[in-house]
Amino acid sequence: MKSFAFAGVALALLALAPSGAALADAPQPLTLAQAVAIAADKSPSVALANLRTQEAAAKVGQSRGALLPTVTGQASMVDRTFNLYTLGITLPTIPGLPPYAKLQGPVYDSEARLQVAQPLFDLASWRRMRASQLGVQGARADQGVSAEGAAQSAAIAYLRAARAQALVTARTEDLGLAQQLDSLAEAQLAAGTSPQIDVTRARTQLATTRGELVIARNARDRARIDLARALGLDPNTPLALVDTLSASLGTSESPGETAAAVAFALEHRPELRGEQARLARARADRAATADERLPRVGVSADWGQSGQHYADAIPTYTYALGVTVPLVDGFRREGKLAEEGALVRESEVREHDLRDQIAAEVNGALLDLATGQEQETIVRERLQLALEEVSQATDRFTSGVAGNIEVIDAQSSLVQARDADIDARFAVASARVALARAAGVARNVH
Repeated sequence: MKSFAFAGVALALLALAPSGAALADAPQPLTLAQAVAIAADKSPSVALANLRTQEAAAKVGQSRGALLPTVTGQASMVDRTFNLYTLGITLPTIPGLPPYAKLQGPVYDSEARLQVAQPLFDLASWRRMRASQLGVQGARADQGVSAEGAAQSAAIAYLRAARAQALVTARTEDLGLAQQLDSLAEAQLAAGTSPQIDVTRARTQLATTRGELVIARNARDRARIDLARALGLDPNTPLALVDTLSASLGTSESPGETAAAVAFALEHRPELRGEQARLARARADRAATADERLPRVGVSADWGQSGQHYADAIPTYTYALGVTVPLVDGFRREGKLAEEGALVRESEVREHDLRDQIAAEVNGALLDLATGQEQETIVRERLQLALEEVSQATDRFTSGVAGNIEVIDAQSSLVQARDADIDARFAVASARVALARAAGVARNVH
């Protein structure tokens, strides 16, 4: 399943890649699922989160270095003189002894040495390495948070673009009705069954509808620019939306029942996994500080050639087994333990609050979805009634029973009903996306 998803993302990226003049001519088809996958994989926020994960992984290697051998090489050639008196050596007072007799040297010393040190027991350093590994888990969870946020932003941008496209379609249909009314008013005037005022009203309605269509097209083009930015693409990239505001747009694998959805969200939300990793790291850091009280055991070896000249140097060595026992450090450790204990409790509070926040977000999204679905049913009925009203008013105007003011009023009601229907479908799809984000599966929205 994952390989299929990645293949889909790759195909989408290839489809959206710039290709010279062909790009400017043919808009690239884009589904909601493709938009979400591209944003979750390639948006700038996700790229930055990926770099932070790499930084956290690099810190693991740094902390592991305290447990691995250290090897140092050194070579030197020294030519020095020294004052015997500075070494605590005094010469007897001898008459005629020159003052510089206490100056000794020059002494030649040539050294080539290799030092190796290896910790044997250092529990504090081991716990710090474990803490840094938990930091990587937290960074990966934060990367998931960024991907979820980018996916939600891309999904909402796609829905807004789909809504803007639906409004253009609605205004185009409104323009068709206005043109029909204008033609009908002209015919009625020519037949002597309608006054000039009806023609004027029809032309006014036609001009108004044309202006609304211009505004709707501008909103559609701006929505597509916003969608391209949400995907991390060039704003000039032409996009052709494949999905419309259908009844299933924005669905995901999130359950629709409250208790199941909350349990699902607690299992899948990356924010909770990240906070749990940060809590575990805070505890590991505190344990590492406490373990600084324990002795540390290590071995070291120093081997090399020593002599006045490299040619006459002889091997010398030092082997050591050392135990370091911390005694008193000015109560620095105790202060650090108190600080890290507060950090642990702070993370525990955040984790508990985050669980409640996740439950609240799931409940809110389910409420919005249920309300939107009820509203969608109501506006669908309203739209049908508005269409019937336009048909009946047109028949009355054609029969000469009434003027076209009734038709214009009916068309205005139809415009409002169409807008309400589009807004209701947009609200339902947005609620589905919000539910997917609350459940931690916004990357799977389709």
